[in-house]
Amino acid sequence: MLISTKTTLNCRGRLLDLSSPIVMGILNVTPDSFYDGGRYDDMSAILNRAEKMLEEGATIIDIGGMSSRPGAKEVPVNEELKRSIPVVKAIRERFPECFISIDTVWAEVARQAVDAGADMVNDISSGSMDDALIPAIGQLGVPYILMHMQGKPQTMQNNPQYDNVITDILDFFIHKTNELRENGIQDIVIDPGFGFGKTVEHNYTILRNMSDFQILDLPILAGLSRKSMIYKVLETTPDKALNGTTALHMTALQNGAKILRVHDVREAVEVVKLYRWTVDGGR
Repeated sequence: MLISTKTTLNCRGRLLDLSSPIVMGILNVTPDSFYDGGRYDDMSAILNRAEKMLEEGATIIDIGGMSSRPGAKEVPVNEELKRSIPVVKAIRERFPECFISIDTVWAEVARQAVDAGADMVNDISSGSMDDALIPAIGQLGVPYILMHMQGKPQTMQNNPQYDNVITDILDFFIHKTNELRENGIQDIVIDPGFGFGKTVEHNYTILRNMSDFQILDLPILAGLSRKSMIYKVLETTPDKALNGTTALHMTALQNGAKILRVHDVREAVEVVKLYRWTVDGGR
């Protein structure tokens, strides 16, 4: 069956083309993220990191001011604003052509980030942590990345269970996308939430069957980079999980991913390039 997936996002009047897969570079401005927490704690380092990711081929820079690793503590809104809004402003000023995503669960952070120049909102909570977030996205008129998570970061890995992980997540997406559209949100990206309330077995079941989510006719984001589903299987650490990440990125692309959210941009861009050569000779 031929499935036609939405291939553009309207980012404040600029169209983001997803007809071919793209790479989203992770820029965590947090002290406690699982892989790169504390690495980018001054504006010079942050701008250098953003510049490097863009030079390596990132289309989107995803700025996050709160860690979502398992067990991470919730960050007060004021603290997240202090961490993330100056970064959005600085990157928008320095790199006016790039697309900026704000990774947040809070409506006020989303509002101020879009005012500062962010183009889209990436929400791990699907609106469950702030009832004002989804209506705010509808008012802001920006694309929304809808991620599935069972529980909250503090508790999500405490014995996650599903009747059927694929159908349960698909049912969740159907319900939530209807809610989003009722709130005026039309540009939606779905993210199955690898590692967010899932066992290693759940994660690989999702990856094998990710193409099932294409029935929703929405772009799929895959956030696999250096996660425990890789380094636990390989019996290593996040620092040594790049090769495994690259291998799973190819699988994700083959199963329908349009956006790869990554720590290592150059390697992911190379995977996309090789994937395109396997399917259409690089066109």
